[in-house]
Amino acid sequence: MEKIAIVTGGGSGIGLAITEKFVQHRIRTIVIGRDEQKLTAVKQNLGTLCETIRFDLAALPAIPALVKQIIQCFGHIDILVNNAGINMKKEFTEVTDEDFQKVITTNVNSVFGLSREVVKQMLAQNNGGAIINISSMASQYGIPKVIAYTASKAAIEGMTKAMAVELSPKGIRVNCIAPGFIATDMSAKALNSDPERKQKALGRTPMGYLGQPADIGEAALFLATEPSKYITGVVLPVDGGNSVGF
Repeated sequence: MEKIAIVTGGGSGIGLAITEKFVQHRIRTIVIGRDEQKLTAVKQNLGTLCETIRFDLAALPAIPALVKQIIQCFGHIDILVNNAGINMKKEFTEVTDEDFQKVITTNVNSVFGLSREVVKQMLAQNNGGAIINISSMASQYGIPKVIAYTASKAAIEGMTKAMAVELSPKGIRVNCIAPGFIATDMSAKALNSDPERKQKALGRTPMGYLGQPADIGEAALFLATEPSKYITGVVLPVDGGNSVGF
């Protein structure tokens, strides 16, 4: 039976690399995103095994209907990659309650809501499944000016472990990837405008260079498929050694 995957935020960067890797391995992949242009380009480039749905995951009450729509169209869901997320760089004292909540809503609440609805379907299918959450090195150590993002990614790692313990006995594996410094448009914007931060990032990365989005794609493919069938509840750094560098 054909595998069906959902990748949130799959229109660019790491999400796009994961989508490309899945499609290359004949996994029909549904990309959920907010940017119509990006979604159109992804569909055109990746062809018939790629489907797209324009949806803002911050619209939490609409998530159950979204998952029902996917089931009606494709019949089942085997893989969920919770990749979509937003960042915000601000001094700690300048972050408002609204700023903080906006990041938490997209990065945490929507991951919970979408996972809950997908898990309901996976349990009904009685055929197992794999969920992959995307975290960040920001959850491993302190990075200034990203308090809300850091809090959200620490929450994702805790959720991963709790989900794995509860869902793995029912055949649903849950794992997390914590990317290091990856060469995406988003990271380029952040690092190229702050040479000191870029040098610091590279200086503590033993492998000495930025990772590529495809490196995360390979890790996601592994965690989503049969070779990782006895792995659940892990937070996998894909970071060139950054998390252990000095």
